[in-house]
Amino acid sequence: MDLTRRDALAALAATGGAAAVGGTLLDDASAPEATTAAVPADALATLTAVAEVVYPDAATGVDDFVEAYVAGRIADDADHRSGVVDAVAELDATARDWFDAPLTDLDPPTRDQLLRDLGVDVADPDPDGNLSTRVRFYVVNELLYAFYASPTGGRLVGVENPVGYPGGTESYRRARMEDDG
Repeated sequence: MDLTRRDALAALAATGGAAAVGGTLLDDASAPEATTAAVPADALATLTAVAEVVYPDAATGVDDFVEAYVAGRIADDADHRSGVVDAVAELDATARDWFDAPLTDLDPPTRDQLLRDLGVDVADPDPDGNLSTRVRFYVVNELLYAFYASPTGGRLVGVENPVGYPGGTESYRRARMEDDG
């Protein structure tokens, strides 16, 4: 399933952050310049590399989706931006220390193992905690929220009308659960 910038906008709407970047994301001609201004390229690359590990294999278009969501999410929140950039930088530094390569150069199974070895998969999210809890808070949880709050991500797991995404009552009638018994 192809994630798009419009999916990112829908996920941002669920967080209340779409107003700041809504026009920019919908204007394809100016979107690349505007969405990358607040996020360093290496941080975006690292976030995308993590998204490729935590998103289902069926998800495509991850690069543009992550870029648009992250830019909109941190557009008006300097503290959150700093937390994301710092957590990503420390995660990348750990990859360089353990594997002598940046996180973006590691293959997906190695990236996954790095996150597990750090305990990110079981860490309680805490913006002020150790590396594992900050990566869980600023990186993994943000990416997963964006994915599952988007129409495409929600559709992939059977939640076709996520909170904040208009779909009307028709979307509630379409989804049906199979009866196991």
